[in-house]
Amino acid sequence: MINLQVRSEAGTIKARAEHGVVWGSELADLDQSAFPMLGHLSPDADTVFNSRQVATLLKEVPRLPPGVVTEEFARELLDLGQKVLDGQHLHLWFLGD
Repeated sequence: MINLQVRSEAGTIKARAEHGVVWGSELADLDQSAFPMLGHLSPDADTVFNSRQVATLLKEVPRLPPGVVTEEFARELLDLGQKVLDGQHLHLWFLGD
């Protein structure tokens, strides 16, 4: 399971998603040339994106093929990503198992 959090530079959790995403072949097999940000997620490690990376990531979410993530996860990903863009010194964390 991969979960989402927004953290400050000091590591303080500012927001978190209620829904995670299960790591499966749909996510593992994403074409990294089409999905450069989501294509770099790892199921067993944390992945951190800064605000510039989040801006690219948010453009990928609406283009995801059906079934890669749930609607709930996609909605929360967009919401938390926007929090990073609207804030200062925030990062989006994908927390792997």
